[in-house]
Amino acid sequence: MARRSAEPDCSGRCSTGLRRSDRFLLGLQPARRVVFVSHVHPDPDSLGSMLGLAHLVQARLNKPTVLTRDGPIARAENRAMVEVLQLDLTPVDAVQWQDNDAVVMVDSQPNTGRHSLPYTNRLYAVIDHHDTPGDLTGVPFSDIRTRYGATCTLITRYLIEQQVAIPERVATALLYGIETEMAGYPREAGPADDEALLYLYPLADKDRIAQIRNARLPQSHFGCLLQALQSSFIYDRLIISWVDELPHPEHAAEIVDFMIRFEKVDWAVCGGVCGQKFVLSVRAAIENARAGELLQQVVGELGRAGGHDRRAGGCIPLTSTTPSAIDELQARLRRRFLKALKIDEVRGQRLIPLRSMLQNLQS
Repeated sequence: MARRSAEPDCSGRCSTGLRRSDRFLLGLQPARRVVFVSHVHPDPDSLGSMLGLAHLVQARLNKPTVLTRDGPIARAENRAMVEVLQLDLTPVDAVQWQDNDAVVMVDSQPNTGRHSLPYTNRLYAVIDHHDTPGDLTGVPFSDIRTRYGATCTLITRYLIEQQVAIPERVATALLYGIETEMAGYPREAGPADDEALLYLYPLADKDRIAQIRNARLPQSHFGCLLQALQSSFIYDRLIISWVDELPHPEHAAEIVDFMIRFEKVDWAVCGGVCGQKFVLSVRAAIENARAGELLQQVVGELGRAGGHDRRAGGCIPLTSTTPSAIDELQARLRRRFLKALKIDEVRGQRLIPLRSMLQNLQS
């Protein structure tokens, strides 16, 4: 694995005397076009980061840019962000690659299992804040700042360093991207994130942000939530929810975002079948949880996983989706979660007692 670039000091400059944003732009000089990519099912942090960097490249280098999406965007708020801010996203598998294209990956890293890779030999830069290490071998430029709560924070600093005016649409995307990354409690944020929020707030369209936050929800959201509530079991400070079929991977994240608010737990896990993969999402309500590392430990050789201190996600390829195979996988994962969290192997307690469920169904 290539050595990742050191984080800059408080002056924002590296040992060469150039700021990271200077080096980023300098290396793009030979490129004819810049294509921005992120992880599968891009979230607000990745969308805002791509838009912010595209604005930087257009303002300083006057080069054409392409924003992409890897897979569908299903979460209601994320779809609303694309629609409200009129983000023009090209499916990554539909990009018409040209000579001298430069690819910039944001909010993700190569070989983490979170993206398609038809552009490997064109990858110029990786800009991210995750502590899930990727393979940076052969990548000319990288800026990985795990101390930041959001990649949008890093992009905001680039724009400020380069003295590029941030228009309302870009500021709105960056602000919302940072907010969503720090929406949990305790907040995964530092001084740089708060500084970026304060800088962007007067520039952003708060009405549009409110429209995105309050996006209308599809029926599938409620169906998955109902199934999760009915299948949720509590093991000490852990709650696990299984969903037979997830219409979209984002539904698992929506469920744990809801479940982690239960007052009696510190950990929430949701897993379900989505196509030929078993999708997992984890949330923690305690500091120094290292959720990404914990999920990597649980998933192990079965698939891929990663994330932040209090949020993580992963997926496991399925060779069979029969009920017995899924039951066996769920039992295996449950045992691994209990072991990783040092919880005794005990019978779980239903979040909603079976008697209450039957009474509700009969009423």
